[in-house]
Amino acid sequence: MKVVTLGEIMLRLSTPNNSRFNQSQSFDVCYGGGEANVAVSLAHYGHDAYFLTKLPNNDIGESALKALRAENVKCDYIARGGDRLGIYYLETGSAMRPSKVIYDRAHSSISEAKINDIDLRKALKGASVFHFSGITPALSENTAKITEKACKIASEMGILVSCDLNYRKKLWSKEQAQKVMRPLMQYVDICIGNEEDAEACLGFKPESDVKAGKTDAEGYKNIFKAMAKEFNFKYVAATLRESYSATHNGWKALLFDGNKFYESKHYDIDHIIDRVGAGDSFSAGLIHGLLTYEDKQKALEFAVAASALKHTIPGDFNQVTIQEVENLMNGDASGRVSR
Repeated sequence: MKVVTLGEIMLRLSTPNNSRFNQSQSFDVCYGGGEANVAVSLAHYGHDAYFLTKLPNNDIGESALKALRAENVKCDYIARGGDRLGIYYLETGSAMRPSKVIYDRAHSSISEAKINDIDLRKALKGASVFHFSGITPALSENTAKITEKACKIASEMGILVSCDLNYRKKLWSKEQAQKVMRPLMQYVDICIGNEEDAEACLGFKPESDVKAGKTDAEGYKNIFKAMAKEFNFKYVAATLRESYSATHNGWKALLFDGNKFYESKHYDIDHIIDRVGAGDSFSAGLIHGLLTYEDKQKALEFAVAASALKHTIPGDFNQVTIQEVENLMNGDASGRVSR
């Protein structure tokens, strides 16, 4: 099936071997970004995954394009122009030291894109799902307008609209987020987000204490019902992360389809290699699951297993196959060598 995502892909510069920024003499280089990560996962699952963005017409923009094409992501409607590709620096934490991200994305090509730079109607034609995250409208007033236009067109075309709320406090305040994100929810069918996202972007706070490691799914049920009622969502989903340390997390998720709640199995992830992109891999897994399985529980289990596996893989992209995800879904978490 055709799935279209809209967002920013960035150059990622990571400190090697868990070193700190001031210790590093070099960086590990890859590319990533919320909606690009979703497109990569969906391409791996066999979908026609299209990514929409704007890239500078220089060697770095070309390198990002090559990275997407290498993962079978379709780049037919990517606009070219502008001055630069956004960058983010990652210092990977360990044990009680958290990871740290520093953004250098001001004046990136996508943030300064004009509303007609991307032929949204042509790009969305024939799609089953359109996906965006709260990061994209946070980049600039321009990207907020582009996102709104894409949502309107998708809604007119009868395309399912998926949104990962993905609040980033380094990009905007809660007040700014709610001013932009709440009106966009009228177009959204699948709403995804953790407890911080739901509170910051939409004003809904779950009855749970995540920092204390308390992620009881019961605390989410009332706000899921309230969110679905207010915005007419078909599905509301959230990942529930228990952060014992930077390298040891608990991981599960909850899905509400308007009638029934589905709670996934719980994964104890220890030792984490790279948690960046885990939420994106959940979004992609849920989209794939809902498009593929009639059983909503199975759709949720696919999403959670896929995102659990992402924690074991360096880089933004989730380099897993459907078979590997289904093996974990079916209980094979032994890590034994596959021969």
